[in-house]
Amino acid sequence: MAMKRWMLGFCFILLAGSAYGAVPEPWQIGLQPPAGSVAEKANDLHNLLLVITGAICVLVLGLLVYIGVRFRADRNPTPSKTTHNPILEVVWTVIPVIILVVIAVPSFRLLYYQDRTDATDMTIKITGAQWYWNYEYPDEGIAFDSYMIDESELADGQKRLLDVDNPMVVPEGTRIKFLIVGVDVMHSFFVPSLGVQKYTVVGRTNEAWVDVPPGAKTYYGQCNQICGTNHAYMPIVIEAVSEADYQTWLARAKQDFTLASVQ
Repeated sequence: MAMKRWMLGFCFILLAGSAYGAVPEPWQIGLQPPAGSVAEKANDLHNLLLVITGAICVLVLGLLVYIGVRFRADRNPTPSKTTHNPILEVVWTVIPVIILVVIAVPSFRLLYYQDRTDATDMTIKITGAQWYWNYEYPDEGIAFDSYMIDESELADGQKRLLDVDNPMVVPEGTRIKFLIVGVDVMHSFFVPSLGVQKYTVVGRTNEAWVDVPPGAKTYYGQCNQICGTNHAYMPIVIEAVSEADYQTWLARAKQDFTLASVQ
């Protein structure tokens, strides 16, 4: 019976992590569950590197233990004076090259995949400032600032240090291009569950894209480039909604956030 309760509790934790994977969880181990192809490919690369680096650590530790035991002073009172071993030198040169090639192939595939910003459905310009985000929808003629909600003003269900007054709203199942710029110091637009992280640099426009998977969901992120006193208070919220809900939000946003009214 105790074992059954333990298994049920473990399954509940896994299901809870899947349902709320777009937000960091207390005592979370590992990456947030990926959403979209970019995040999935990045997660796969991370898992591959974890296996490779883990195997290297075990191998090196094993060699250190073996050498420490096999060639300790009491077993080798007369130390070896060998200076060259062609076989060993070839082995420890060729094997690292093979490992680097194995790592390089999926790495370059991911880099080139992340660079495909031309085949997208919509564009959003993101501006980082001390200490808030500005989101502009150039095709719709709207722009608005997004500030963290103060802890004293949080409503039920809102997350401390993560929820904002005006989230970025996007339709589900959409490929979105981000144009990311800065107006003061460097910031970093980072949403781990969507696999996007780009720096904002004054005078430079960086590009990134995500494919928001189907299903209404809220994705959370934060600035992860130390940018000043309130660096910890620059959360990012992306709300993926149905097309109908997006059109409803867009109609309201055009009344409240037109570029003419912002300027």
